[in-house]
Amino acid sequence: MTDQAEGTIKANLTALPDKVGVEGLEDKWRATWDEDGTYKFRNTRDRKAVYSIDTPPPTVSGSLHVGHVFSYTHTDVIARYKRMRGYDVFYPMGWDDNGLPTERRVQNYYGVRVDVSLPYDPDFKPPFEGTDGKKIDAKDQVPISRRNFIELCERLTAQDEKLFEALWRRLGLSIDWSQTYHTIGEHPQRVAQKAFLRNLARGEAYQQDAPGLWDVTFQTAVAQAELESREYPGFYHKVAFRFEDGTPIYIETTRPELLAACTSLIANPNDERYKPYFGQYVYSPLFKVKVPILAHPAAEMDKGAGIAMCCTFGDVTDVEWWRDLKLPTRPIIQRNGRIIMSVPDWIEDEGGKAIFEETEGKTTFSARKIIVDHLRESGDLDGEPTPTKRMTNFYEKGDKPLEIVTSRQWYLKNGGTDAKLNAELIERGKELNFHPDFMRVRYENWVHGLNGDWLISRQRFFGVPFPLWYPVKEDGSADYDHPITPSEDILPIDPTIDVPAGYTAEQRDVPGGFTAEKDIMDTWATSSLTPQIVTHWEEPDEASKALFKATFPMDLRPQGQDIIRTWLFSTMDRAHLENKCLPWSNTTLSGWILDPDHKKMSKSKGNVVVPNEPIEKFGADAVRYWAAAARLGLDATYDVGQMKIGRRLAIKLLNATKFALAIGREDENHHVGAAATAVWNPADVTEPLDRAAMAKMALVVRQATDALEAYEHSKALETIESYFWQFCDDYIELVKNRAYGTPDEHGKVPSEKAVKSARTALGLGLDAFARLLAPYLPYATEEVWSWMHAGEGSVHRAAWPTPEPYVAAASGVSPETLAWAGKAVEQLRKIKSEAKVSMKTPILSVALSAVHEGAEAIRSAIDDIAQAGRVVGKFDLVEKHAEEEAASDAETAVEDTVAIEASELGEPPVKKPKQ
Repeated sequence: MTDQAEGTIKANLTALPDKVGVEGLEDKWRATWDEDGTYKFRNTRDRKAVYSIDTPPPTVSGSLHVGHVFSYTHTDVIARYKRMRGYDVFYPMGWDDNGLPTERRVQNYYGVRVDVSLPYDPDFKPPFEGTDGKKIDAKDQVPISRRNFIELCERLTAQDEKLFEALWRRLGLSIDWSQTYHTIGEHPQRVAQKAFLRNLARGEAYQQDAPGLWDVTFQTAVAQAELESREYPGFYHKVAFRFEDGTPIYIETTRPELLAACTSLIANPNDERYKPYFGQYVYSPLFKVKVPILAHPAAEMDKGAGIAMCCTFGDVTDVEWWRDLKLPTRPIIQRNGRIIMSVPDWIEDEGGKAIFEETEGKTTFSARKIIVDHLRESGDLDGEPTPTKRMTNFYEKGDKPLEIVTSRQWYLKNGGTDAKLNAELIERGKELNFHPDFMRVRYENWVHGLNGDWLISRQRFFGVPFPLWYPVKEDGSADYDHPITPSEDILPIDPTIDVPAGYTAEQRDVPGGFTAEKDIMDTWATSSLTPQIVTHWEEPDEASKALFKATFPMDLRPQGQDIIRTWLFSTMDRAHLENKCLPWSNTTLSGWILDPDHKKMSKSKGNVVVPNEPIEKFGADAVRYWAAAARLGLDATYDVGQMKIGRRLAIKLLNATKFALAIGREDENHHVGAAATAVWNPADVTEPLDRAAMAKMALVVRQATDALEAYEHSKALETIESYFWQFCDDYIELVKNRAYGTPDEHGKVPSEKAVKSARTALGLGLDAFARLLAPYLPYATEEVWSWMHAGEGSVHRAAWPTPEPYVAAASGVSPETLAWAGKAVEQLRKIKSEAKVSMKTPILSVALSAVHEGAEAIRSAIDDIAQAGRVVGKFDLVEKHAEEEAASDAETAVEDTVAIEASELGEPPVKKPKQ
């Protein structure tokens, strides 16, 4: 253990293995960590002593990819670092069970779909148990009840979660698995329903019949945050509307199938071409519906004809015009994406009615062809359609363009329609520490650009139900204006099963009775409450109250940059409305993983790497090294070469530590493998080279600590790793003979004091490296720690190193002394390399030149340099004159300022014949 007052380390050395390697370490130490509860949250009550992490819950939809490994490793590095800094780290894992990805996976995995009219079948067995990822068409899926479907969702997510957990454990995430949470289940449902009821009571949640984006495949409304703009091919059609006298005015549209839904023609108020026509009326082609020509500033003068038809609804601009100009609503698209089944009452022309009847029940594609054919026949199509590509809104998980459908939906205020709330959420963003800080602008741009409140209802099945019922009027219709709410103490509830107070089950769906709200909450409406779920917000028991007080607001939200607008913002909104504060003080934002061709990895592109493969091939520490080497906020390439370097680093740590710990074990224990004790006291570091190594260690500890405090894990790793290799390649090579007490080429034996100085510096250095690298290479560092500190617990519960012991050991010596000495040895080896002789070849005489600073450093370590380079004869050190130094390039690096002036080699050693 380290005595921070004196910096002395008393080590209980254990027997060293005959052979070291990374194989087998993962199974060995995972079992130990589980048995010892190494990462268990200790339930500290003091908020200042706790570091709490709002871990992203991965979507349980089949498989993880290596991008998950990337971002979750970043978080784990910080968690391990904070634990070593003395915090009681609250680090739970969550599973995002509900939502469309889970439903889609269940449909394909079991070959089923929901039919809400079917009764529950307790003996139902699905037709499939896995379909090798093949998509099953809806017509081939077996219809089942909603309850049967939900049970299948729960069954499959439970299976997937076991596989996910096994991967996370193998990766070495320091999760407290006893704190695992879900986004569906009794506890999260209670939290989500309670928060919603409070939003409702405060007027922050409301329902409204309004046009909204609708996915015809998934049959659900979609929120603004879930949109994805994609290029979509289409055709421009130049179509004539006509004045009373038959004079045409042309518009250009990509959606002629919506002509029957037209409410008006719109042009920019500054467009001189159309100013004379504002306030006049024209008739729509085919359907002969009278519509006005109106002005709106959102009309684009340089797009198409500069005048457009406003249909209810073709796109979000139509909604804006409809709302601002108070236009009539004329919907013709159903929720299934097909044309309505009856002629609307605003079409009075008999010819128009007959044409509309041809389109009834048709898809928009089929209806478009019918309308275009009729426009040709009527002469209202000017020329042939011309191909174009337009940016169209898609649901981020959907395959077809979204339609805009009017429906009753639930909304939550998010600043999209409330300037005061919008400004408050902008200010919340300024309070939050973004890592990297340049990501802050993405949050602010999103909040500034909101144009509507958050649509939180979904017409799906596997999710958290809205805890609401509605009175049924005498005519059998639901009274949506007077929702019936439960009391908080009976949550969670399912309104399709549970009965509201004051009613009986027999009154369900009958006049004078009640009916259930059948919609569920959007998955983000639950995920946005992960800080409240994991910290047990508003749970009545004393343990939950203590946990909430000790962990909320949380310290860190790690997540991907692509969900700032969804998860980060929605969580900020919920905490602001409910808790009047930030949900956490810091957020770290990872970039994307790119394939070797520098394309973003995604399942849809088929370029995803399954994380088990690189872990199996290179080891968890190696994969973690690759991930941790990437900076926050920047994309990184999937790089096998980096993983190989990480594996080499782990193996080098094992070998270097074994080598250093073996030195001197023969003296006290008669054989290398035996257990022993060691005391590494900074006061025993007396030799200049050893002190220089400790001076550099003090600098590295300080720099790595500062970087990790700033959430710059990659910068810390680069600092630590750079010195580790210098320590191994230069320092150990320079002092190993002295550490062994080996006589030099002249038979001179190093003093006992000098030997102890080297051994102490080696012990202090490798003890520090075990701790510095522990957040990055948890398995290799735990292994070497067990050799150094047998019976003293895990390195992951050890104290993070501080600079003071190494500053004390350095006693004012510059860390550059080690660099100069290393360069000198490099030059001595260069002589032999150029002569193409063995490195064991003695140097009979040599003269090195160096600038003044270098000469002083080399002189202080010349005995170690001579032994490392096997200089057996004259060793001259030539100091460059002041004028030479002045003439040299001011930017010349250390490695360019030591040079060979002259040398003479002895005979190479004779190779002994193999026995």
